Amino acid sequence: MFTKYLLPSSLLILWCAPSISAAPDSPDPVIVSSLAELSQKAAESGLGVKMTPGVYRLADYLPLATMRERAQRKAWQFITFSGSNNTFDLTGVTIELDTSLRAALRSPIHTDEFLINGSNVTLKGLTITSVGDGKANGGAVLGVAGQGTTLRDCTIHVQGSAPYGYGDLFGKGGLKHSGVHITGSQTTIIGCRIYSRSFGHGFYLQEDCHDVRFEDCHVEGVMRSTDEMLKETDGLAVKRNFQTVIKTHAGNYQILPGYMKALGEDAFRTYGQHRNLTVKNCTAKNMRGGFELRTQTAPRVEGCTALGCERGFWVSTGATLLQCKGDVQYGPLLFVEGDDATVEVSLVPSDDSNIKVHQTAAIYGRRNKITITSLGDPALLPPILLGFAPPGMGTGLSPVSERDAREIVLCNETALPVVIGSRAAKCEVATRGPVLENKGKDIKITSLREIQAAPGER
Repeated sequence: MFTKYLLPSSLLILWCAPSISAAPDSPDPVIVSSLAELSQKAAESGLGVKMTPGVYRLADYLPLATMRERAQRKAWQFITFSGSNNTFDLTGVTIELDTSLRAALRSPIHTDEFLINGSNVTLKGLTITSVGDGKANGGAVLGVAGQGTTLRDCTIHVQGSAPYGYGDLFGKGGLKHSGVHITGSQTTIIGCRIYSRSFGHGFYLQEDCHDVRFEDCHVEGVMRSTDEMLKETDGLAVKRNFQTVIKTHAGNYQILPGYMKALGEDAFRTYGQHRNLTVKNCTAKNMRGGFELRTQTAPRVEGCTALGCERGFWVSTGATLLQCKGDVQYGPLLFVEGDDATVEVSLVPSDDSNIKVHQTAAIYGRRNKITITSLGDPALLPPILLGFAPPGMGTGLSPVSERDAREIVLCNETALPVVIGSRAAKCEVATRGPVLENKGKDIKITSLREIQAAPGER
């Protein structure tokens, strides 16, 4: 039950995926039945390839004893799809990735295990499952570097990071391991799923790749309570004296009880400026950030869901969120920064978990238009904060700070309370919930409870 929260003192353009000239499915595809054959065909071009369904152990193709020789040749990827204009039908194929291979290879930091760097490559139906306790030195299971890649109906199970079990409480470094790393433009990812048991991202974008589209994708991780961490008598938390890297609500650096931490990072994450980024009908569950799309190049997010995350949606300049939804079971629904964002998001009721959540949203910037609705009566009632930045590192254990909010239009169609900070000015707030505090300047407040809508207008 939410019992307290902290207040500081003082014409939309629909982007369509570009035409991709990948080779069509051949009526007589090349049939392969081993990882060696798959690797060979992955280096050729203009093929339609179908692999015999089954489970293929990477360690049978590349035994542990070969890793030293591969390292000497700097053959850091296990399989590289370097050919172009290829279609690979890998439906029913599972590659079992023994993480001890990656540990033995000792590849450079941020190296991906499998890599697509050819142009116009389609991969469909593949499952990659990580097994074992080997640790990856950063990077992802699959890297997408080529232009015009399509991933369809692929599933990746990720593990193999250190430390694991504490989220980012002790920092964001260490040996991370992520799902899919995208640096290639004109990438389309449809119906793909990532299950993370690792500290790392689900899907993440770098190097200013553009024209990237996600549709019907799912990323799911694991949450752990700080109460459970504080009960440890041995391990990393004890060695660190339960000290987090960021100051908490208590004013010190001690892990606080009563919170939930994601053991992975963000489900969908941007690093850079990514023009024409579209995310549609995707789901993030039990991740640190559901949709952390802070690129300032107007990403479009439609019909997406964030459940049980430390924070659901975090967007910036020019972003458009339509028909999205999420909960506040373990953390805030929404962070908005930057300018000229348009956000329509619904709050989904969640169980009363007795987890501390200090805000439903923190909003600042200029000319942002935010509408928050509810799909039911929420059990938790943390406030919507206008004129406040997200807490340090985005974590709920840390307090928010005040930031400039100018000409923002906030429509709160929920019963949630609103708090307006002293650095908010010339904003309009229409709300069904109460305004607990208004320190802003030239703030127009309208009570939706007092407005009787005319028939047909609502």
